[in-house]
Amino acid sequence: MSSTLAKIAEIEAEMARTQKNKATAHHLGLLKARLAKLRRELITPKGGGGGGPGEGFDVAKTGDARIGFVGFPSVGKSTLLSNLAGVYSEVAAYEFTTLTTVPGVIRYKGAKIQLLDLPGIIEGAKDGKGRGRQVIAVARTCNLILIVLDVLKPLGHKKIIENELEGFGLRLNSKPPNIGFKKKDKGGINLTATCPQSELDAETVKSILAEYKIHNADVTLRSDATAMTSLMWWKETGTDRLQVYIPCIYVLNKIDQISIEELDIIYKVPHCVPISAHHRWNFDDLLEKIWDYLKLVRIYTKPKGQLPDYTSPVVLPYSRTTVEDFCMKIHKNLIKEFKYALVWGLSVKHNPQKVGKDHTLEDEDVIQIVKK
Repeated sequence: MSSTLAKIAEIEAEMARTQKNKATAHHLGLLKARLAKLRRELITPKGGGGGGPGEGFDVAKTGDARIGFVGFPSVGKSTLLSNLAGVYSEVAAYEFTTLTTVPGVIRYKGAKIQLLDLPGIIEGAKDGKGRGRQVIAVARTCNLILIVLDVLKPLGHKKIIENELEGFGLRLNSKPPNIGFKKKDKGGINLTATCPQSELDAETVKSILAEYKIHNADVTLRSDATAMTSLMWWKETGTDRLQVYIPCIYVLNKIDQISIEELDIIYKVPHCVPISAHHRWNFDDLLEKIWDYLKLVRIYTKPKGQLPDYTSPVVLPYSRTTVEDFCMKIHKNLIKEFKYALVWGLSVKHNPQKVGKDHTLEDEDVIQIVKK
């Protein structure tokens, strides 16, 4: 571990003293690739054996979505969590109170949402300091990250936390680069770019892939990709998906300590929600924004000859909303007995409409499954 840290420090130092220009772009791209690879090793160290896992960190996923609360110690994360979920995570008014992940569950619009208070991520978490490493590993499994900031401490905090998370391949509020990648047995690296590239050329791509021991592949760049985003994105390379793209909301806490004019300015910042955890101000706004960012789809079930059950919807992530996904969520054997489904709602032209298993459902559709 310490040797990995030493290597990281070495590469960072070299990057700092290398001037940025066309001649050095290739070299810098390579260094970034190595850096990303080493940071990845920090979270998932090579080789088995060794000490057992850290306590309190493999939190079982429950509910329909998982939200991670990240923030510096004492910005009011635990207060916000206990007031949102009625969960009591050891709250105290000094730094570094929460040392393990505390899960809580809230019900909102019929969906069960798990809230995780991730212990204070501090500068150096990505270098293995504090409990940072395990925290980030949990953060990567969340559907949404809430970065809790103190309204009085400037946005320096925000920058530090973002850097920590980005160092671990969490991309906040951004889309994956449009890159096609296909491994081959022979023929070297073929690069096709469908638009001008500011950072990547054939040489850089070759050397980045060489870091991952890939020497034969077809690469298509359909968007202007930076060395940093692309190198961690090649997910089919067997190097395990390095980047996770997660939506993020900045929660600015302690607004009871600022003026109305300042509040107006904050409201204009994108992805931001001002709240007061202590006074429970503006929680409805926060929950509404959480709902928007989670993009969950609720499907109501209707047993034959009965009214639809509007109390407990089946909740699906927006990327998997076909009738087949719905069946799999209920029970994997259901799809074997599936004949057709009747659907009422926005996804169909007629109410009810007979659909097959590939039909895509929309939020608040009602469905009745007809078995063989």
